Amino acid sequence: MGQDLKQMYRTVMEDHFPDDLAISFGGQTLVYRKRTWRIPDEKTGGLIEKGLRYGENPGQEAALYELMGGNLTLGGCEFIRPGLGLVSAVSEQDMLQSGKHPGKINLTDLDNALNILKYLKSRPAAVIVKHNNPCGVAYGESCAEAYLRADTADRIAAFGGCAVFNRPVDRAAADEIAGNYLEVVGAPDFEEGALDILKKRANLRVIRVPGMDRLEAYAALRFVDFKSLMDGGLIVQQSPLNAIRSAADLKPAGAIHEGRTYRIERAPSAKEIEDLLFGWQVEQGVTSNSVLYVKDGVTVGIGTGEQDRVGVAEIAVFKAYTKYADALCFRRHGLSYKDLELHVGRGEKNKDLLEEIEAETADAKGGLIGAAMVSDAFFPFRDGVEVGIREGISAVIQPGGSLRDFEVIEACNQARPQVTMVFTGQRAFRH
Repeated sequence: MGQDLKQMYRTVMEDHFPDDLAISFGGQTLVYRKRTWRIPDEKTGGLIEKGLRYGENPGQEAALYELMGGNLTLGGCEFIRPGLGLVSAVSEQDMLQSGKHPGKINLTDLDNALNILKYLKSRPAAVIVKHNNPCGVAYGESCAEAYLRADTADRIAAFGGCAVFNRPVDRAAADEIAGNYLEVVGAPDFEEGALDILKKRANLRVIRVPGMDRLEAYAALRFVDFKSLMDGGLIVQQSPLNAIRSAADLKPAGAIHEGRTYRIERAPSAKEIEDLLFGWQVEQGVTSNSVLYVKDGVTVGIGTGEQDRVGVAEIAVFKAYTKYADALCFRRHGLSYKDLELHVGRGEKNKDLLEEIEAETADAKGGLIGAAMVSDAFFPFRDGVEVGIREGISAVIQPGGSLRDFEVIEACNQARPQVTMVFTGQRAFRH
């Protein structure tokens, strides 16, 4: 059975989806073409034409389509035009190494990384995505530094992830990447010598993404977002537009309750504004309900996909502590935190080593002291923001709009030291 499963994961499925697809919106039609690539045939040694490896799981046929024709305008909204393909336009020449040949999840992870990177153009940045959620996002002075910071933010989840860069990958970054196990590496290009280093990982998919030089322009473009229902029906919506692009778009938190005006008392510092903006841009690629913490241009803890806001705030704290302890342990002992736990449990290492890591993590509050707290929707009660305040956060960004905004503002004003808070005026749900 084990060998059968391994073979399923390696098998590129035949798909029976049509080569062309047309979707009509009244009198307007969008035309799509299925994307395929020629890959080596293990049986014959020649080349065969194949699309995606499979869908979300082996046994699910899947196909990738690129928009080729039609300029859709509905209600004054002009949707993205043909000829602006990114992931759907990846050609054989861009598939610098196909590895095990990509499946649906590999490309949707790559796409969501680009969805975040389109807001992070000012400095070298790296996004590591796993199961369509970022597990580590960071700025750096170089691609190598950005990758190391993003990887350190969550070494555990980054294992087998998709790492994407907004600058060409150089040899230094390639050396760091090749030392870890990843499924996909994407970038606008790869400098001389970098590809040779990455190709030492035979199963790694190395993809040059066409059009990344214009990635920032996609932040202002809408696409048609389809959700298929189990009964075969569809829900169709416009893709969201993130209106928060600079400090000028942020609003100091304020509310009126029973005739009284409540205002946040401390304005954010320049450094806090940088982290608030960075965190809000990362939030655009996180599954709701979500809360995340960021500090110094890197994610500290990311909570995703929960049903209640206080719960996801607590989960993000738990993850921050867990990842901080793991990174500290790895730097100091060359072991993951869990491996050190196993060694201590077997009596192979002194438990003092573990206790030292735990004490330092607790003292640092998992790296959350001075961090910014990011929420994709308003806090319905003050208990959610107080989760972060207890851990020493200094700033909060959230949409605002709750009946109890005044309570949340009071919680920040009453904190010692005081916590600043800004409103975005828009929600960032993603399902």
